[in-house]
Amino acid sequence: MRRKIPESTLPKIKRSQMITAEGMQKLRDEHDHLYRVERPDVTAKVSWAASLGDRSENADYHYNKKRLREIDNRIRYLTKCVDDLKVINYHPNQEGKVMFGAWVEIKNEEKRLQKRLRIVGYEELIGNKDYISMDSPMAKALLDKTLGDEAIVKTKMGDFVWKILKIEYQK
Repeated sequence: MRRKIPESTLPKIKRSQMITAEGMQKLRDEHDHLYRVERPDVTAKVSWAASLGDRSENADYHYNKKRLREIDNRIRYLTKCVDDLKVINYHPNQEGKVMFGAWVEIKNEEKRLQKRLRIVGYEELIGNKDYISMDSPMAKALLDKTLGDEAIVKTKMGDFVWKILKIEYQK
């Protein structure tokens, strides 16, 4: 049996507390859906299963009770995110420079690779394969660069040079 490591012993990872307006809207939509749709549905199932009598061997009761705990934990987490994260909106001063929320097209001549990435906050990464965290080495190397600049990304495998081909923002 695997032991769960207490969270207090895990190292705290410092993450930036920024999010795009679209990212914040997704968090709010998820919170709203869980609170208004899923939670009432699962609560009704728990009540129904509890009304059947003996709960010790009632799989519906145990499964839905566990699901209710998961939903409540996620709702608490999303509420904390909405309260703590700062929405960073586009500003015309960002044009021509790689900043938070930018879509950046980059090219590595050595490996003949070309990528298009968006620099966002940590909470927006899940489900978005073209998004990178602004805390990542790639994003740190790209931030404040302009069109045509080269960004050197330092990794354990060595340094990689990426040339900035295009910078766009969602307005």
